[in-house]
Amino acid sequence: MGSPGDSPRRQPYGRPGAPQPHGRPDVPRSPSAPEDGGENWFAPAPSGQSSPSHGHTSPPYGQAPSHDQAPPYGQAPPRRQVPSHAQAPPRGQAPPYGPASPPPDRTAPSVARDEPTAPRKPAERPRQEMWSPYDEGPRSRRPIIIASAGLAVLVAAGIGLAVLAGSDDGAVPAATESASPSKTVAVPPAAPGDEFGFAASRATDPHALTAKELFGSKSVKVKGQTYTRTVWREDKAKKCKDAVVGAKLQKALASGKCTQLIRASFRDSSGKIIGTVGVANLGTSASAARVVKAVSGKKLEEYLKVLPGKDKVTKFLGTGEAFAGGWRHGHYAILVWFQYKDGHAPSKNEAKKLNAAAFGVADATVTPALESRSLTGRRP
Repeated sequence: MGSPGDSPRRQPYGRPGAPQPHGRPDVPRSPSAPEDGGENWFAPAPSGQSSPSHGHTSPPYGQAPSHDQAPPYGQAPPRRQVPSHAQAPPRGQAPPYGPASPPPDRTAPSVARDEPTAPRKPAERPRQEMWSPYDEGPRSRRPIIIASAGLAVLVAAGIGLAVLAGSDDGAVPAATESASPSKTVAVPPAAPGDEFGFAASRATDPHALTAKELFGSKSVKVKGQTYTRTVWREDKAKKCKDAVVGAKLQKALASGKCTQLIRASFRDSSGKIIGTVGVANLGTSASAARVVKAVSGKKLEEYLKVLPGKDKVTKFLGTGEAFAGGWRHGHYAILVWFQYKDGHAPSKNEAKKLNAAAFGVADATVTPALESRSLTGRRP
C-alpha cells in the first residue's frame, strides 16, 4: 500500500519474498519454471498479462508509462521523466522531491535485455604477472635460450682444452716467440779458481777485517788445553809496519798495500805458554806470499812484534827465545810468536809444543773466519 499521490510501482516477478538483483527490471517468473531454479532464474511474462499490483495494471511495453501503468516488456522506461502533474524545475535547480514525486530510479538500465546482467564492477587494475619457469610462450623460452648458449660455450671451451692437451709439448706458440725476453736475473760470480776462492784477492773479498771477527771468543780449546785471550789491537795502513820487526818485513807489508794488521795475545791455563797471533790484510795472494817469505829466514830477524798484556803472565811476552813464523791464506798473511813465560830456549820437544800451540790457537780463531770469506767473499 502507498500514500495518496504515490506513483504505482511494479511488483517483482518470481517467488514471493525472493530477493531480486539490485537495479534490474523485474521479470516475471514463468509458471513452468522449476521450483529449484534458484533466485537468479528469470523468464519473460506472457504477452498481454501483467503482474498483480496493489490495484494497478501495467501498460504494455512500447508505450510511455503513466502514473497508473508500467512500460511494456522489452522496452526501457523513459529516463528522468518528469511526472505529468509536475512541471520541470528551472534550469540549474534540482527537481523537487517529496511524497508526491519520488526521485527517479538512476539504477535502471538504459536498454532492456531478455536476461538480467550482473552489476557492473569497478575496473580492476591489471595485476603484473610474474615470470614462472612453467609458463608457455616467448617469456618461458628466453631462459632456455640463454642456458643453451652458455652450455654451447662450455662445450667449446672443453674441446679447446682437449686440443691443447693433445698437442705436441715441444711446439712453441707463435705468441711466445714474439714475446719480449724477460729481465736477466743477476747471477753471483762463481768462486775464483784459486785454492782460496774469493779470499784470493781483495778485489773479490773487499770487506775489511774486524778484531771481533777474528778473535771474538774470549777463550778457545786446543787438544784439551784452554787458551784465554788477554789483549787485542788493530793497526791500519801505514801503521802496519809498527806491528812487525825487520826492514824486509816492513817493506813487504808496504809494497803489498797492507791496510790493516790485527793482533791478539793468549795464555794457556797453566800460565806457562804465552803468544801473539796477527793477521795482515794485503792486496793479493802474491803480496801475502812475499810477507811470509820475509819471516822464513834461518835467523830470527824478521817477525811479528809481540803484544804484551797487562796481566801477570802475558806481560812477559817478547823476552827470551820463541817460535816465530807465518803462512798465508789468500791475500791474508798469518804471523805468530809463541814462547814460554820465563823465556828459556825450548828443547826439541818443547819446540813442538810451542808449534802446536801457535797453530792450534790460529786454527780456533783466525782460520774459520778466513775460510768463510773464501766461500762467500763477505764477513761471516
